[in-house]
Amino acid sequence: MRQGSFSIPPMERVFFGRPYVEVVMEEVERLGAQRVFLLVSNTLNNKTGEIRKMQDALGSRFAAIYDDIPAHIPRDAVLRAAAIARAAKADLIVTIGGGSITDAGKNVQLCLEHDITELDQFEPFRLKTDPVTSVVEAPVFRGPTVRQIAVPTTLSGGEFHQSGGSNDPVKKLKQSIRNPLMIPRTVVFDPALTMHTPLGLWLSTGMRAVDHAVESFYSPYGSPFVDGTSLQALRVLPDALKRTKRDPDDLEARADAQAGMWLSQMGMWSLVPMGASHGIGHVLAGTFHVPHGHCTCITLPAVLRFNKPVTEAKQKLLSEALGDARRETADLVAAFIDELEMPNRLHKVGVQRSDFALVAKNALLDRWTHSNPRKFRSEQEIVDLLETVA
Repeated sequence: MRQGSFSIPPMERVFFGRPYVEVVMEEVERLGAQRVFLLVSNTLNNKTGEIRKMQDALGSRFAAIYDDIPAHIPRDAVLRAAAIARAAKADLIVTIGGGSITDAGKNVQLCLEHDITELDQFEPFRLKTDPVTSVVEAPVFRGPTVRQIAVPTTLSGGEFHQSGGSNDPVKKLKQSIRNPLMIPRTVVFDPALTMHTPLGLWLSTGMRAVDHAVESFYSPYGSPFVDGTSLQALRVLPDALKRTKRDPDDLEARADAQAGMWLSQMGMWSLVPMGASHGIGHVLAGTFHVPHGHCTCITLPAVLRFNKPVTEAKQKLLSEALGDARRETADLVAAFIDELEMPNRLHKVGVQRSDFALVAKNALLDRWTHSNPRKFRSEQEIVDLLETVA
């Protein structure tokens, strides 16, 4: 008999298909916020009028803004943003941008709650994984009182996670900090806002959502609810991404992609641990600065093949959801990546064979490498997997 649990985090509302400024103002009013800190995409702030619309709507409730969060969320940038939010006496954070902006907002919440002003002050809060025993140490700490509204412009899905990643600039490792109250109170999907997102970024983060659905579905720690949402995500997402690629101005396709991504995140939302595609991807991103969506395009087919001996029955259902039950899931995913014209080899993103040993070593420090359906017995097994996508 299957056994498990399903965790429901303290997210209150998800809005979809409506103009984001209108919805954010309704939520600011509902929450009684008076000092709103905007943490936003630099491109949206400096090359479009979108952020100015938000500032103007806030009026006297606008407290401050920060728009300089690089990809992969280096913690020194988080500290600078937190210092501005702290000085402004922010009582609500609104993030507008991609996954790095969303996760930076979670880290800023932590900094405000625990008065973090130095890099080494993050250390007591981060998740730690023993590379030998695979035991994960998850510190318990007071959650933030200054919460977040997330307005995502990509399909990376971080707004549905209770954890927030950030990059240790000294160790060059992406690390996670988790608390239920770090998840945004409200998420706002506005497909029109995503028209400013570069098409390649939109499609690659859409592949990240496919990865979430796959690894949620065949996780040993899933649930019947997550099984259903993951399979439906895989029925919706590929078609929506293909339609967007054909016509980037198709708002219905963008809205469908957001819906598919939302479905794909229910595993993460309920604390289902991901697998090695995510674990290895964290290293490629944090150590080698590979964009997260590109990490998925390289790792997911290889990890599917590695996992097939222990997930064959579930992979048949994945193939069915992807439209062809007769084909291998890894082959279907690889063909889809090629159709989207995404990078599918490590050398195409600047990772060389000489880097593989470091990737393998650091991957075993990531908790999701250890929650993969098929266990890795050594660093060499990870190196062997990387060789298949060199």
